Order: sequence, then structure tokens, then C-alpha cells
Amino acid sequence: MQQLGFISALVLAVGAIYGAGPFPFIEQGVRLGGAIGAAVIVTLTLKPLAKEFGRGDVARRTVFWLIDTTLLTCFIFTLFNFAEVYESMWDGVIILETPTLAVGCFGALVVIEAVRRTFGVILPVICILMLFYAHYGDLPGILGHRGFTFEEVVEVTWYSFSGVFGRPTDIVSSIVLIFIVFGAMLEATGATGILLKIATVITARIRGGTAHSAIVASALFGTISGSPVANVVGTGVFTIPMIKRQGFGNSFAGAVEAAASSGGQFTPPIMAAVAFIMAELIGLPYIQVAICAAIPALLYYGSLFASVYAEAVRLGIQPLPKDQIPKLSARDWLESSRFLIPLIVVVAVLFAGRSAALAGFSALAAAVITGFVIDWMLRGGEDQRRLGLGALFDALRKGGVQCAQIMVAVGSIGIVIGVVSLTGVAGNFGALVSELAEGSLFVALLVTAVACLLLGMGLPTLPAYLFIVLFVGPVIGNLGIPALLVHMFVLYFGVLSNVTPPVAIAAYAAAPIAGSNPMSTGFNALRLAAVGFIIPFVMIYYPSISIVIDFNWAEFLWILARMPVVIWLVASALIGCDARLLRPHERALRATCGLIMLVELMPVQIAAYIIGIFLIIAHRRYGNPPRGAS
Repeated sequence: MQQLGFISALVLAVGAIYGAGPFPFIEQGVRLGGAIGAAVIVTLTLKPLAKEFGRGDVARRTVFWLIDTTLLTCFIFTLFNFAEVYESMWDGVIILETPTLAVGCFGALVVIEAVRRTFGVILPVICILMLFYAHYGDLPGILGHRGFTFEEVVEVTWYSFSGVFGRPTDIVSSIVLIFIVFGAMLEATGATGILLKIATVITARIRGGTAHSAIVASALFGTISGSPVANVVGTGVFTIPMIKRQGFGNSFAGAVEAAASSGGQFTPPIMAAVAFIMAELIGLPYIQVAICAAIPALLYYGSLFASVYAEAVRLGIQPLPKDQIPKLSARDWLESSRFLIPLIVVVAVLFAGRSAALAGFSALAAAVITGFVIDWMLRGGEDQRRLGLGALFDALRKGGVQCAQIMVAVGSIGIVIGVVSLTGVAGNFGALVSELAEGSLFVALLVTAVACLLLGMGLPTLPAYLFIVLFVGPVIGNLGIPALLVHMFVLYFGVLSNVTPPVAIAAYAAAPIAGSNPMSTGFNALRLAAVGFIIPFVMIYYPSISIVIDFNWAEFLWILARMPVVIWLVASALIGCDARLLRPHERALRATCGLIMLVELMPVQIAAYIIGIFLIIAHRRYGNPPRGAS
């Protein structure tokens, strides 16, 4: 069965490439059914129950293999059933007899089981609870509704364009999958190693330079990767040992990689393909989304640099000695083309006004061609990478498996979205938030932020974003906030749920590589990414920072002047060190001053700004020496 899974992964990857390229159009029903079908087949065959529960017992493994074979056979039948009723779904006239209802219910449950095998129990439990909630609506308070029949629930979740085969599945299958395959192909060409080497050279003269280089490399790969976990695993095996060798603690090294990999998800130009989906959902040009995300992303990574620098000073870590700084040769600059050329192609195609899917296709083609050309130019050299057919197939297979993970997650999100649209619970949730806020925008945003963190835990970026924005996005949208800022607010907290304990899946992925405790790594990542929780509020209250919404030069320049001071005050307070160690009361004063600097009263802002700069200057003249410093 494993071979069937690998073949299905290849088919899914090749289908993503074909559908994104300048080829004959793939009919929507084939694309939707094929993407979900291949994804489920890949999951059932590569993550079998026998491997999960049947170890050490031949009879038990046999039973589980029989269960998986039955599930797989019956699910393939549901795909044929979907093909038969697809045209009727457009007409809105479907005869849902008992066998048809059973098939639809079975299909939805198998998708939920595929998600459980891929991402654990959190999302499947939510899906099951939502299905019961849709049927049994006699609940108190805002959760109450009239209740819907079994037929109505199955219809909205399986036999409609609001459920498993809804708009999120349509957008992901047509736009996002090609970028996932592109990321896998880019990694296969050897771009990771050279990018990390260049980043090391650039940052080596800064205290804690290897950690800074990891931040740069993870940010660039994170913008392509659709999952912080995949990025942590892909780049962390190189970066985390480097960070540890320079003297940082295990959990801190893992936290740096987790925080940096997560931030790549809201970093232009690709933003893990979320930028394209966001543009589609809002109805804005991609370029506006990318511009809006640019400065906030720079501020986030500026805060990571600040925290790493402060930790390096606290530990007495010096810049790399000159004899340990790598030298970039002409060969290295040629190797850098493996990453730079595909990235330039993406931006060029998008700026030319062509589709996001074609940009991904063009970038993938550029990555493969560039890889072959560079291998040919460097033939005979040491450590030559040979991008042969075997490497291409492995990359396609890996990309197909990653696509399958995203598709089953998005399909299950479709179940939740279908129930939400059927019951109207999102509107009720909005009413609850408004009641709790009592007219306060800040309280409404705070409640929404907490909801985003809870709903996003344990999910990859894309499903988390879709889930949250379609559930709680209307809540802050009703407060009169522009749609683009609403989506950016939701995206940030959905992404940051990856480093928010107790789940913190990016930190959990980094911990085994770092040899650290997962919970300790999670809290360190939370400390590093703390400014990221402030940035979404800054975007709402000071929209000029987005450049594309309500732009005002005075507000723009003033917030840019304040944010570096805010970042340094908050980061140094959390780390406990500036040029020297900070006493507890100094840390509290710095954090408070940094936050007060963002209130809307101009006199308070100016006063806090002056006090903050004074605190920094005074500390550098009258402080205690850091631990480990001479």
C-alpha cells in the first residue's frame, strides 16, 4: 500500500504542476475531487493504522490493514459518487437518498480520520463536535439554533460548495499546491546550504551571529514553505547545531528556529502562498497584500534580531573570530542562483500581472533549469550536486506528501465552515464579542486575538488562517476595520499559535533537533516572538504602517520612529539584558514604557518615547556587567 501512496503523491504533485501551467484547463470537479481523493489516499497508505497501533502483534496489524484497505476501497467509491453528482451540485438539485447520504457521511468521516493521522486529535475533535452541534441545536445562549436534519448536515458538508469541496479547497488546489511543490523542488536543488552560508557571512560580525544567520535563512525559506513545522525540520537540522555551538542554550537554539520559521509565513513575497489566497478572498490585487505585509514583517524579524543580540550579550557570546567566518567564492555566488533566480521569477511574473499559479509554475521551472545548469557548469567539482531524475522524483514525491497534508486539513476546515454557515454561529460569536467589549475596540481585538490563538493551535498556517478568518474575521470586520487589516490581524495570531504553549507545534518540532524540553523551547519561542503579538494591534491602530490603507506621512514616520525603540525596550526587558544585565524593576519599567509608547494619545507617546530613550542611554552608563562578560 505504501507504493500506492507514493504514486498518489506523485500524481498530486504532477497534477498541481499541470493545473498551474499554461496547459489545457482542468475541469473544476476533476481538480477538487482529484486533489481531495489523492490526499486521502496518500494519508491512509503512508500513515496506516497498523503502523500506529499494531506494533508487536501480527494479528492486530492484520486487522488494522484490513480496516485501512476497506476504508481506501470505499473512499475511492465516494470519489466516483462525487463525480456523478458534481453537475447536480451546480444546479442545487440533488436527490439525497439514504445510500447517497451514507456515502457523503462516510466521505466526510474519512477526511476527518485523515486529518487525525496527520495533525493529531485537535482538529478532528472540533470537526466532530461541529457536526453534532449542527444536528443538535437545542443549546442555551448564543450557541442555540433550530437544529438541522442529518440530510441537511451531510448536504452542506459534502454535497455543496460550502463544505469539503468549498471555496478554500478550490483556492488551495488551484494556487497553493504548486508553491508547496516548488518549495520541495527548491530544497532538492541544494539552495538551503548556500543560503545559510551567505547568511552566516552577512551576520558573522554581530554578537550571536550564527543565530542571526539562522533567522535570515529561516525567514527566506519560511516565506516559501507552507508550514512552520516543515521549515523547522528542513532548515533546523543545519541552523540549530550552529546556534548551539556558539554558546546558546539548547532550548533557546530551538526557539530561535521555531520563531524565525513561523515568521516566514507572513513575510513577502510569497507568505507561504497565503498572500494569494488573501488577495482572492478580499478581492484585492496581490501587490497590495505584499506591500501591506512588508514593514510589519521587517519589524517582527527586527525584534528577533534584538532578542538574540540581547541574549548573546547576557551570555557573553562574542562575534565569530575572523578565521571562522566563511569566505564566499565565485562558486558560492553562482550557487546562490539556485535560490535567487526562482525567487526573482516569482516576483517578476506577479508584477507582470499574471496569475499566482503561473508564478509558482514559472518559479518551479526556473528552479529546475537553474539547478541543472549550475550542476553542468560545476561538473567535476567537489561536493557537486547532481539534480538527476531520481532527485526530481524524490522532490515531487515529497512535495506531493506535503500537498496531501494541506489538502486533508483544508477539507476538514471546509466541514467546519459548512456548519458555521449553516448554523450562523459566527454571527452569534460576533455578538458575544461585542457584548464583552462593551464598545471598546481594544477589548474586542484582545478577545479575538485569544480566539485566534486557540483556534489556530496545532494547525499549519494555511488551514489555520482559513479556519480563523472565516470564523472570527467578521467579528472585527464589523467594527469598521478595513478587510485587509482584518485578514492580516488574523494571520499573525494564527501563525503565532505555532509558538504559543501548550501546543506550540513549531517549538515541538524544533525541540528534538535541539535536544531540549519541548515546553521550555515553546516558552523561549514565545518570549522571542513577543513583539509579534503587538504588531497586529499596531496595524489596526496605525494603518499607515501598511502603506496601502489610510496612509498619512506624519503617522507613518512617527510610528516608524517609535517601533525600533519599542522593540528594543520589550526585547531587552524579556531577555533581561541590554549592554549590561537589567534589574527586575528596570525590566518592568522598560516593558511598560514600550507599551505606553503605542497608546493613541500624542502627549503620552512623546513622553514615553523620551523616557524610553533615556532609559536606554542611562542604563548603558550605569548598569551591572552581564554574566560571562569581562
